Amino acid sequence: MKTEAPLLHSTPGDPAHPPSLGMLLNMVRAEIVRAVEAELAKQDLDLSFTQFLILKKAHQLGAVSATELARAVELDGGAMTRQLDQLERKGLLRRTPHAQDRRALRIELTSAGNAVWQNSASLCSERVMAAAQRSMTSTEQARLHDYLGRVLSALRDKN
Repeated sequence: MKTEAPLLHSTPGDPAHPPSLGMLLNMVRAEIVRAVEAELAKQDLDLSFTQFLILKKAHQLGAVSATELARAVELDGGAMTRQLDQLERKGLLRRTPHAQDRRALRIELTSAGNAVWQNSASLCSERVMAAAQRSMTSTEQARLHDYLGRVLSALRDKN
């Protein structure tokens, strides 16, 4: 007697076991993480997906506090400290004293960190996102972006 496969292993095209929205979003995220990490490895970049996100946000935001950066990549303080320590050891970012508050530190990319982001890591992300959306028209891509933005907004809205 054939048993049914668990929902976790169902595919989006399996009408007998369609994944829920939450499961589908989770599966998409997992594939994006896997694909970005594979692209980073092809470029000989020793970066985890989380470190990739930190570099991306540090590039976008400029010098910020560790708390601001942690919030931007949705990490808790302890996890952020561990990641920052690793990225600092790799020479990709530095902690510098805050100009107005000697007790505070600012996190910023080093020139090596900027070079890694601009010359390699950002290209990995672009390749993965292009591959993920290759079956969609530009209108469909815009709609998907809009829909996901609205879902995120609705979930963050506490009212």
